[in-house]
Amino acid sequence: MDNKTAKISFIGAGKMATAIIKGLLKSGLYDKNRIIASEPNLDYANKMKNELGIKFVNNNREAVAEADIILLAVKPFVVKDVLTEIEDRIDDSKLIVSIAAGISSQRIEDILEKEARIIRVMPNTPALLGEGMSAVCKGKHAFDEDLDTVMQILQSVGKVVKAEEKDIDAVTGVSGSGPAFYYYIIDEIAKAGEKLGLDYKTSLTLSAQTALGAAKMILESGVDPQQLITNVTTPGGTTAEGNKVLNESNISDILFETVKKTAQKSELMGKQL
Repeated sequence: MDNKTAKISFIGAGKMATAIIKGLLKSGLYDKNRIIASEPNLDYANKMKNELGIKFVNNNREAVAEADIILLAVKPFVVKDVLTEIEDRIDDSKLIVSIAAGISSQRIEDILEKEARIIRVMPNTPALLGEGMSAVCKGKHAFDEDLDTVMQILQSVGKVVKAEEKDIDAVTGVSGSGPAFYYYIIDEIAKAGEKLGLDYKTSLTLSAQTALGAAKMILESGVDPQQLITNVTTPGGTTAEGNKVLNESNISDILFETVKKTAQKSELMGKQL
């Protein structure tokens, strides 16, 4: 599929869809004349139409009819209704991209009752700032070039990795829901600083920027996180004292349970549809 000519339709125009649309426009990968969005809220649709300059419709079937790529950006519990509505407009010329948590490509095929080309994606909300983390996996009837097309689209809003579909629930636990867990940790460290005498706003800036810098050190240095810990820790020093508390606590178990429960919920949601 040629990204220079293909048209893409977003079924649903919420925050994640809007982030991807903005990324496509900013990167120049797609121009506004090749992007369509279906949105039932007319006031919101008009607002976003003025902001983005793309075509908005309030009919999913109309949006699908014009598209080469259909990006399902709706809540998991409405996926079945949406797919049933557009089923007769789907053929093997169209690529379906789903960002619905917990919904497997096989389940989408079953609802459509056809061998559709499907790419499943687990993105996350920092895509709103161009710092998203997305994992993509290929349905059994999709082509390698379909995967490449979707990866190129998602690279406009952050980083992308390939994954096996069996691992997507785990991906959901690590990165899909992960921003909320990091917000929690950053906030708790900021509150600790506040309890020690800092004003909260200053402490939050210190905590958040430190988290950002630490993440960049991991991503850009290529150094193992354990080695980075060693590099910043002087024996008998301040960091060593803090590390001792972490090592003697059950924080590793807590974080594992957090990710595990999230992944299990993702799996369960797919079975309930």
